Amino acid sequence: MAACYSEIVNKDLGVSIPRPLGNGPSRFIPEKEYLESFLRTQHYLLQMDGPLSLHYRHYIGIMAAARHQCSYLVNLHVNDFLQVGGDPKWLNGLDGAPQKLQALGELNKILAHRPWLLTKAHIEHLLKAEEHSWSLAELIHAVVLLTHYHSLASFTFGCGITPEIHSDGGHTFRPVSLSQYCVCDIANGNGHGNDLEERRGSHQVSGEVEVLIERMKQLQECRDEEEASQEEMATRFEREKTESMLVATAEDEECVQSRDVSRHFEDPSYGYKDFSRRGEHVPTFRVQDYSWEDHGYSLVNRLYPDVGQLLDEKFQMAYNLTYNTMAMHKDVDTSMLRRAIWNYIHCMFGIRYDDYDYGEINQLLDRSFKVYIKTMVCSPEKTTKRMYESFWRQFQHSEKVHVNLLLMEARMQAELLYALRAITCYMT
Repeated sequence: MAACYSEIVNKDLGVSIPRPLGNGPSRFIPEKEYLESFLRTQHYLLQMDGPLSLHYRHYIGIMAAARHQCSYLVNLHVNDFLQVGGDPKWLNGLDGAPQKLQALGELNKILAHRPWLLTKAHIEHLLKAEEHSWSLAELIHAVVLLTHYHSLASFTFGCGITPEIHSDGGHTFRPVSLSQYCVCDIANGNGHGNDLEERRGSHQVSGEVEVLIERMKQLQECRDEEEASQEEMATRFEREKTESMLVATAEDEECVQSRDVSRHFEDPSYGYKDFSRRGEHVPTFRVQDYSWEDHGYSLVNRLYPDVGQLLDEKFQMAYNLTYNTMAMHKDVDTSMLRRAIWNYIHCMFGIRYDDYDYGEINQLLDRSFKVYIKTMVCSPEKTTKRMYESFWRQFQHSEKVHVNLLLMEARMQAELLYALRAITCYMT
């Protein structure tokens, strides 16, 4: 009831009370179907012992979320920052924060948008800044926080998380629509018009799931019958990497409105660019040369012990999570599809798995899905409800949230791999 009133006037005080713009936590997903997985990951980094003070942690979270204009997360951590004794002057802008945190701005920018450009020189600059220098343990903690909140911003926009009622974008004084439905209902897809559109869409894509399941069976049969050569596997990776650059993010889409958070970071014009544009050549990141399992995990666990184990468990949970269902079909092995999604994201970051046939990606991920993935991972602030609804029309919302969990964790691991490799290069 409280979520659907338009404007209530307290007759005694003559005060107008705003109503929420949406029902439940998500603009895209009905409240009853919203997965709790997001909540289990939201603050785990902030509840653990570590090298950085609490107010530094929250401020780094603000910096990271602000890079993607994610006012939802920025607002959360502004409040938390103040509650743990943070200096309000720091919130006026990054230039009001200590120089040590200001120096983190370049790392924040590169990790968020072009992590393949990160080098040991960036790491050396932070570790040898005289009185403003970072220790290795502090830097590892900061890197984990930055990558966590960049990817969490992706998850927030990908699920259409609704701002809290007291935050910008979470309330309005506009009157109720002339129909029997509040504008908040229509925005959340609870009006009749949207139901009709969904029925039409479902009719148009009937059989989509069956086609996908059949393709998975055929690919498995091809695997069993013949294995491609290493040269062919490398060629297929390069082809998919090139094609991923041709998939446009939704630059023409209407961005989610948010308050101006650009004061929390520098160089707002710096954004995602494909890594081989304008003649640039970035060497392929080969996982057998530097992997999370064999290299990144041990480095994090050595300098920040508990978080290494927790990250490893979180990555594995997201990667292996399955109910063995695809829409209305049960007892389906989804491992091939999950691996295609994970590896496609890493492919967009120039990361290659030698033992994976990248030819499978085009068979399993259609173009609308690729546009959604690239937008959510690379420019999440441009993700829209229409994009969310355009892929996997017959799948449940919980399955789409599972996709978002995969995207979030795959993105975080990709950023971490580049950062930890640069730190390792500095140390050796």
